[in-house]
Amino acid sequence: MTYLIANTDAACRGNPGESAIGILIRTSTGQVVKTVSRAIGRMTNNQAEYHAIISALEEASKLGAEELTLIADSELAVKQLTGRYRVKNPGLEPLYAKVKILESKFKKVTYRHVPRERNSDADGLANKAFKS
Repeated sequence: MTYLIANTDAACRGNPGESAIGILIRTSTGQVVKTVSRAIGRMTNNQAEYHAIISALEEASKLGAEELTLIADSELAVKQLTGRYRVKNPGLEPLYAKVKILESKFKKVTYRHVPRERNSDADGLANKAFKS
C-alpha cells in the first residue's frame, strides 16, 4: 500500500480531561484497512489531537504507506504541522517534534483540515473509546 488516507480525531471529557483518539485509515478507493478507538489518559484537547495524529502516522507506516494524506478537524494542529502557525505551547512542542520525526518515514505527508461534521467517522471512533 503506497498511498493511504487517515482521518483522525480526539475527544476529551473536560479540558484537560480524560481523552481518547479515533483513527480511520483507508485506501484511495475507500477500503478501510485500519481503525483505532483508544482511551489515552488525561490531557488537553490539543495534546489529544496530536496523539491521534502520531498514532495515525505510526499505523500508516506499519501498513507500508509511502504517502499519506492526514485529515483532521483540529485547525490548530493542521496549521502548526503545515508551518502556518508556530508551536507556542510547551506541552505541544515534544508532540510536534515526534510528528516531524515520524513524517520522515514517508515520501510525502499532506495535512488537510476539515470541519468536524466532515470527520464524523473518526469522531465516532474517539467517542466509542469512552464506552468501552
